[in-house]
Amino acid sequence: MKSTGRAGRPKASSRETLAEAACELFLEQGYESTSIAEITRRAGVSRSSFFNYFTSKGDVLWSGLDARIDEASEALDALGRGASDADVRGILLDAVREFAPDPLALALRNVAAMGLDDELPRDVGVRQARLAAAIARAARTSGIGEVRADILGAAYAAAVLSSLRVWAEQGAGRAAPESVLREALDVIGDLRWSR
Repeated sequence: MKSTGRAGRPKASSRETLAEAACELFLEQGYESTSIAEITRRAGVSRSSFFNYFTSKGDVLWSGLDARIDEASEALDALGRGASDADVRGILLDAVREFAPDPLALALRNVAAMGLDDELPRDVGVRQARLAAAIARAARTSGIGEVRADILGAAYAAAVLSSLRVWAEQGAGRAAPESVLREALDVIGDLRWSR
C-alpha cells in the first residue's frame, strides 16, 4: 500500500498538496529559504511531479491568477470594435468571481511572514502589466486613442490587482472579491471607456 505522506488528512491532488506544502514552508522559513526539493519532500511527491504542475516556486502562488488573466485576455481580445466599458468591467469582474482563498490570497495576507517583501511587488507588477496590455489592446481595437487606451489599461488592471490584495488582507472569506473590485472600479469612474 502506497502512503499518502500525511496521516489523518484526506487525499488531495498533487497540485493542492504541493501548494499547501509550499505555503506552510514559506510561512515557516520564508520564501527565499524554501527550495523546491523541500516543497516536494513535504508534499511527499517527486520533483518531476512539481514540474508537472508548476514552472517555478513562484508559480505556486500565481498559477491560479495567471490562468484567470489568460482567460480575461482572450475575452478582451474577442470583444473587437464594439467593446464597451460595461463589457470590459464584466470581463474583469468575471476574472475575480469565485476567487477562493488560495496560495496567492495567503501570500497577499502574509507578505512579511513569508518573506515576500521584494518578490511580491515585482510579481504583482508583471501580472498588472499583462492585464493592462490586454485592456489597452481592447481599447485601441474599439477606436480609443493610444494614450487614453494605455491609461485605461493601467487603471483597470491596477483596480483588479489592488482589489485582490485588499480582499485577501481583509480576510478572504469576508466578502466576495468581485464586490471589492466593483468598489475599485467606481474609484476610476471618471476614466470611462469612450472614444
